[in-house]
Amino acid sequence: MAIQPITTDMTTAIARRFVAARRDGTALPEFPGQVPATLAEGYAVQDAALALTDGVVAGWKVGRINPPLNGVDRLAGPIFADQVFTADGAEPCAMPVFADGFAAAEAEFLLRIGTAPDLAKTDYTIDEARTLIDAVHVGIEIASSPFPGINALGATVTVSDFGNNNGLVVGDDAAGWRDGDINAWPVELWINDARIGAATTATMLDGPFGAARYLFEHLARRGIALTPGQWISTGAVTGVHPVQVGDRVEARFDGRFSVHCTIKAR
Repeated sequence: MAIQPITTDMTTAIARRFVAARRDGTALPEFPGQVPATLAEGYAVQDAALALTDGVVAGWKVGRINPPLNGVDRLAGPIFADQVFTADGAEPCAMPVFADGFAAAEAEFLLRIGTAPDLAKTDYTIDEARTLIDAVHVGIEIASSPFPGINALGATVTVSDFGNNNGLVVGDDAAGWRDGDINAWPVELWINDARIGAATTATMLDGPFGAARYLFEHLARRGIALTPGQWISTGAVTGVHPVQVGDRVEARFDGRFSVHCTIKAR
């Protein structure tokens, strides 16, 4: 029997469950409804959840879909202002996760939008996207969801719960990004003083500015405007690394920059 498309009422019901679980810090042992069959259905849930929350969107995360789904190799989700923390280099900030849900840390380059993209423009080159960026920082994305199976069930489920984002740690300005090739910078992710992953963004599709290009096109098609000052978290360089409450996380970039956080329960 063919799976029936998700109705508007079903979409809203799923969104309400996710928004409530995030607000209350409670877990969802099962996906709260019919699993979205397509990315469009997943983004319909995300749109409904955005309409149900009064949180201010301070940026967007971009993640990889591997293998691609119907030719789409990236996904997006909002990052809320009250979950963005600036690392001050002294005491690591404490980042909340859903202890009974899914939780991971990712080393990422963070791009700051300097000029808002034209909402009517749905096709960019990487160079065009790059001209709209006014700063690049090193950082850590905290991926966490009340639903522990969010990644296991695939991209349609990931996008339905805000792209599995639950916070951003903004580290130092990545000095030299304008003139150098950050795709060649070695990146490492350490948890509790053990190196868990190492890579460069040369392995990440078309790199951080390609992630910006994707996001500008994707949000324009959804009719969502971006504004100067918003962040783009461009994708996990070394992978998606599970974390637990109490873990110490450090991301290192090019042997020159590092950013730290600790993990706490919501």
